[in-house]
Amino acid sequence: MTDLSKRQPNRSAGDPWPKHHRVYLVLRQAILEGHFTPEKPLPNEIALTEQFQVSRITIRKAMERLDREGLIVRYRGKGTFPVASNESSPLQASISGVIENLIAMGLKTDVNVIDFGYVAASVEVAKALGVEPGALVQKATRIRSHRGSPFSLLITYVPEAIGRTFTEADLASQPLLLLLERAGAKVTSAEQAITAKLATPGQAELLNVEPGDALLCIRRKVFTEDDRPVEYIEGFYRPDTYEHQMSLGRKTHDDKRFWEA
Repeated sequence: MTDLSKRQPNRSAGDPWPKHHRVYLVLRQAILEGHFTPEKPLPNEIALTEQFQVSRITIRKAMERLDREGLIVRYRGKGTFPVASNESSPLQASISGVIENLIAMGLKTDVNVIDFGYVAASVEVAKALGVEPGALVQKATRIRSHRGSPFSLLITYVPEAIGRTFTEADLASQPLLLLLERAGAKVTSAEQAITAKLATPGQAELLNVEPGDALLCIRRKVFTEDDRPVEYIEGFYRPDTYEHQMSLGRKTHDDKRFWEA
């Protein structure tokens, strides 16, 4: 039997998340990773209460959410089974050839623009775009979906001069990178940082997750061939529907071997 209790997140005295939510997260991950198949049921309620050291009510609440999300099906007298473990692989993006991969992703996913306008650049945005704090920049907020399921929340900033060359309707129908190039900004490189964040209530509602769920956060600066920054983006991704891949190679420098992306 898979020991799921070892996967349970540590609970600190100030942990605000209810027990059933933490149990749900562990069970959901186990299901999506294929630890249970249509021929291998989940442990019963009694076994789960022992593994997680919680009440049966807590286990039932976690199972009810899994049921609502269509991840499990219950058969009287047989047990609870996953609907389909790893039925669909996460949408993938590679850090290698990042520009081409980002354009391809934009072409094969659906987008919903939920906010579009011009704002005064914050210190962070101004630094990223090489403009003065308070300078007018275009800000857009979009939700990208794959097969009808939202997987990313994207907040983008571009210099005002470039932003004025396309409309909200353009952004809803074409990848932003293509719109930048249409404006004469030939994009050739990008720098990005990847970290983890907890979903705020607003983000959770847009991405169809629970507040406090883990999200993959990517901050990216996009440059033209003359190293001019033309876009700053902060993206929040559901880890169950998106994975970031990286190719590494062993290199030799000064008689030392190291990994290089």
